[in-house]
Amino acid sequence: MTQETHPPLLQETGIPLGEYQAIVRLLGREPNRLELYLFKVMWSEHCSYKNSRPLLRLLPKEGPAVLQGPGENAGVVEIGEGWAVAFKIESHNHPSAVEPVQGAATGVGGIIRDIVAMGARPIALLNSLRFGRPDDPRTRYLVRGVVEGIAHYGNAIGVPTVGGEVYFHPDYQENPLVNAMCVGLLRVEELKRSRASLGRPVYYVGSKTGRDGIGGAAFASEELSEESESKRPSVQVGDPFLGKLTMELTLEAIRQDLVEGVQDMGAAGLTSSLSELAHKSGLGLELNLDRVPQREAGMNPIELMLSESQERMVLVPRPGQEQALEALAARYGLDAVPVAHTIAEPVFRVMHAGQVVAEVPTAALADCPTYTREGQEDPAIARLRAVDWSAIPVPSNLQEILPRLLASPNLCSRAPIYERYDHQVGTNTVLVPGSGDAAILRIKGTQRGLAVKVDANPRYSKLAPRLGAMHALAEAARNVSVVGARPLAYTDGLNCGNPETLEGYFELSETIQGLAEASRALGLPVVSGNVSLYNEGPNYRIPPTPMVGVVGLLENLEHRAQQGFQQVGDFIVLIGALEGQLGASEYLWVVHGQEAGSPPPLDLAQEARAQAAIRELIGRGWVKTAHDVAEGGLAVALAEMCLPLGLGATLEVRSQARPDALLFGEAPSRILFSVNQAHLQAAVKLLENHGLPYHILGQVGGPTLTILTPKARLEWPVAALQRAWEAPLREVLP
Repeated sequence: MTQETHPPLLQETGIPLGEYQAIVRLLGREPNRLELYLFKVMWSEHCSYKNSRPLLRLLPKEGPAVLQGPGENAGVVEIGEGWAVAFKIESHNHPSAVEPVQGAATGVGGIIRDIVAMGARPIALLNSLRFGRPDDPRTRYLVRGVVEGIAHYGNAIGVPTVGGEVYFHPDYQENPLVNAMCVGLLRVEELKRSRASLGRPVYYVGSKTGRDGIGGAAFASEELSEESESKRPSVQVGDPFLGKLTMELTLEAIRQDLVEGVQDMGAAGLTSSLSELAHKSGLGLELNLDRVPQREAGMNPIELMLSESQERMVLVPRPGQEQALEALAARYGLDAVPVAHTIAEPVFRVMHAGQVVAEVPTAALADCPTYTREGQEDPAIARLRAVDWSAIPVPSNLQEILPRLLASPNLCSRAPIYERYDHQVGTNTVLVPGSGDAAILRIKGTQRGLAVKVDANPRYSKLAPRLGAMHALAEAARNVSVVGARPLAYTDGLNCGNPETLEGYFELSETIQGLAEASRALGLPVVSGNVSLYNEGPNYRIPPTPMVGVVGLLENLEHRAQQGFQQVGDFIVLIGALEGQLGASEYLWVVHGQEAGSPPPLDLAQEARAQAAIRELIGRGWVKTAHDVAEGGLAVALAEMCLPLGLGATLEVRSQARPDALLFGEAPSRILFSVNQAHLQAAVKLLENHGLPYHILGQVGGPTLTILTPKARLEWPVAALQRAWEAPLREVLP
């Protein structure tokens, strides 16, 4: 068989010849048009992970508190007292590139439904965003649209957006990234999975099916091009008010113990949700398309099976609870229709107008061929990494650099973004955006709380993908530790380019191997995640971007730390090395226009000790202010601690290092905290017991940030730094 012998269907679906031949072998015959479309979406990269699945097996997925790891709608971790937390990150990159408002909004809606499908009530949203040059009109259009979409859906459905991050980088010019993370709470006994027993009716619940989003999963598995604008019909349209009703109906059905299984209807719509439900249950399923609620007339079987209309769920009622489920749905004004039933025969059978229009083995749809490819680093990246930054001259006026860094797109205030989000709805948010290194949420009825953070440094990952991934997990965990919480587990959004190229597969492989190494060293399992590939256009390939979301537990909400200095006279202590390095730093990019050198090395054992130490300091009640030292180095971190309450500080840094590396160089495992004199010596002793280097730098107080180096006295009024920091993003988001 050759591509030429079957040109119409192969060209129409875009299925590679080799995969078509595999389908014929699995079926023992040639597929019909509908069946081929079922395989097209289920074997797409977005649904099958065919290029990443072999690599993902490297990641640690088990831990003493893990109730559900990867493979379900979301991961679930037990947190004690009968409670568990469900969380996951998901990408909506391609839709957001062509229709930013709806692309971002439906990304939020989809990740909320994933959490609800586990039986959890969503309590927090986070987002991780990447855009191109901020002075570009298209970038500004995308930023405004994406932020509007996130705010529109999250605010309306009543789930607070409590944190996130955004980076601007030229390599995202053609392919922005929009990753959404959701966190939910559930009682352990109410945990649900995508399962059904034999002979059970399978209910379609929620919004009606239309033609929006048809082919969305396949669209998300392609490179973006000039023709992508024509694929706006592949972008779903969200309705947060229907989403709210669907969420409440599902959670009430679970609370009333009406259902035995729950599945979100997301990518690939009916095809994915029902075939996966059957496969995970070890059963077959028969679907009657005539029973599917439709909002548009004349939809054909392919349109019905591939539609990604939003706000739809699949519920499997317990025996005898069918009428109770239907009555509950009627109360919410939603459709609840038995569109399918499970069967012993392990096939996915689709009926329409009384005829069988598709019948394929459930295992065939689920078990897509996987690929292990050859990878090779891009020689241009290797050359950039080899650049010796020590040859770069030290600027003559260091005084000007700190305001310039604070005003740069990647370090300036994010308030123009997060002030558009409702971060207090639900009254669980204890530490709001801008006030700490991670958001903190209370667990009502207890003294405890959850800390959540998402992190990734695209510059590190571009220049050294494996090391960059290690840094991403370490920093996300560090941020959670710095507010006083113990990291429990993480979810990962892996965003890379085309895996079919040598460079693309190398970056994907290195990224996952780096995450695996850091996971083992820090004792953090991955419990959920998402892989988004083919993120490149005609001129740019995105840097490998592992967006890592960590969830941690605070045993006592009273013992937490925030970012800003709070008390005049407190001593300022640095955990870790005094000097950083300039390779891959924000300083090197902003001041010298260079993206070069190697990211700083990462000692994971010291990282674990530093995190344990700051948690202990906060847990003992000695430390109320703490902040990790990240992009921009020591001076930027100190400025960020001065800004929240306008309190300055005076510090002395004794080092023979290059002054720009001392002030603006970057290094991992560094944490700043302030402590009063009564606890200073005990805090220092604790650091010594952990085997950590530390430096007592100075004290809090005054209207300026003053840093004394061996060669200079640098002084910045905090009010001037505030003005420099607050203004830039207002131009992008007025």
